[in-house]
Amino acid sequence: MRLREFAAAALILGLAACGTTPPRATPAAVPAAEAQRLQDARQAAPWTQADWSLAGRVAIRNAGKGGSGRIEWAQTGPETEVSLSAPVTRQSWQLKLGPAGARLDGLEGGPRTGGDAAQLLHEATGWVIPVDSLRYWLRGLADPHQPADAEAYDAEGRMAGFSQGGWTIAYQWPETSVDRPMLPKGVEAVRGEARVRLRVDDWQLAADVREQAANDDVSP
Repeated sequence: MRLREFAAAALILGLAACGTTPPRATPAAVPAAEAQRLQDARQAAPWTQADWSLAGRVAIRNAGKGGSGRIEWAQTGPETEVSLSAPVTRQSWQLKLGPAGARLDGLEGGPRTGGDAAQLLHEATGWVIPVDSLRYWLRGLADPHQPADAEAYDAEGRMAGFSQGGWTIAYQWPETSVDRPMLPKGVEAVRGEARVRLRVDDWQLAADVREQAANDDVSP
């Protein structure tokens, strides 16, 4: 099955698999200056620069067509590896990108490579996915390589959404946790007819990986 066919067949999983659309910005209960201070602290926090990974569900649409499935995203410094699979169709693909370029596996006819991950994906699938910026947006951060506009915060001073690079980004957040960094549970990015909606089931930060490795070393 070609990847374009997978994109259509995967619709049987339903866009609802990712949950409801992240809410629009609401008036902040905390002062705007305090909300901005909290966001600046998040942007500068050490964990924002560390290795991380996530597992969840994604729905993608463009010009009335799209698909949905499971997603795993692993970030190791500048190296990104994204895997997407549709359990019903048993089709999957893997995208790897870094300073040397991008490689897309799982295609009929073999892998494809290119210098621009977003262009590579669009040529192979018809999907519009801003991969380079998503690695920041997924963590509730604006892409530091381009300006962001219309930043808004929710009633608890968390980022509700912003606009960047022609995209509008909105968030859902979990209940407040004091024992680990606060990370989004839902992200939606929209630009015209293109939409990427992601629901995170599990986050793993570098500290989590190190702790798990230490536990494994001392296990009998």
